[in-house]
Amino acid sequence: MKVLVTGGAGYIGSHAVVELLARGHQAVVLDNFVNAHPATMGALATLCGQHVPCVRADVRDRPALRAAFEAHRPDAVLHFAALKSVGESWERALDYHGNNVGGLLAVLDCMRDCDVQRIVFSSSATVYGSANPSPISEDGVIAPQNPYARTKAFCEAILDDCSQRIGGPGFAVLRYFNPVGAHPSGLIGENPCGIPNNLMPYLCQVASGRLPVLRVFGNDYPTIDGTGVRDYVHVVDLAIAHVAALDFRQPNLVVNLGRGEGYSVLEVIAAFEKASGRSIPVQIDARRKGDVAESFASPALAERLLGWRAQRGLEQMCKDAWLWECRRD
Repeated sequence: MKVLVTGGAGYIGSHAVVELLARGHQAVVLDNFVNAHPATMGALATLCGQHVPCVRADVRDRPALRAAFEAHRPDAVLHFAALKSVGESWERALDYHGNNVGGLLAVLDCMRDCDVQRIVFSSSATVYGSANPSPISEDGVIAPQNPYARTKAFCEAILDDCSQRIGGPGFAVLRYFNPVGAHPSGLIGENPCGIPNNLMPYLCQVASGRLPVLRVFGNDYPTIDGTGVRDYVHVVDLAIAHVAALDFRQPNLVVNLGRGEGYSVLEVIAAFEKASGRSIPVQIDARRKGDVAESFASPALAERLLGWRAQRGLEQMCKDAWLWECRRD
């Protein structure tokens, strides 16, 4: 298939492009480079051994988006383009709804007009909020607790509504837990603009001296060591799941993507120190509002329907993230 990858120069999107090409598909990237770097496209060409077409455009720019659809005639869409910071979403709620929800609506309009029948949507485990005990399954309560999570829940509902009409697009909704790591080549990885919002890139920047100290929010949770427990999944495993979802032949799919086990913040720090050979200075701060003690997936449905299971453990996640950090210096 020829696949339009919106946000394809970003963290997860770029890894998905690699897996698409490795499995014989064609990929066209569409990205506005607000949260991505143009150098990623050169890295993809090196990594894949071929030029990857790229359209520089915003998904909300309907004329530019339509022109991309008409020029490249994709058979399917992998939709990653979104703003993604939980904290920032409180400050920029209107931007988050306009970009994340409005962007999906624009993509679906073009899919309808160009008769594109398959979309794989990048969703998030944040749609579950704190209403569900772990392990969290797909039939858990949807109770988003911040603007970012609500945009993902709204998008899921829109996809479900659109699929109900005759001839509506088939969709796959992939609810990520905590993507980390980088491609083992060290050529592509997570490169956040500004101070990172997530643990692993923050660890990388402290270890490399870009930031002075790692802030840990809360050490008084009822967990193994008092710090929050989360389900971390390697970005390459996530990318492989997207190709599997693209090839899934039933109309609609909603699955969790995680390892099905949790690691505490301190466990991740210890693993990263071992992988990097660096000592990580830590500052304990108060809990953040809305954070839960633990959250990890039940990935059984993804394994049953897609034949997908996360293969890479915490040691590999840390090793690959550190190689990426070192190479980009």
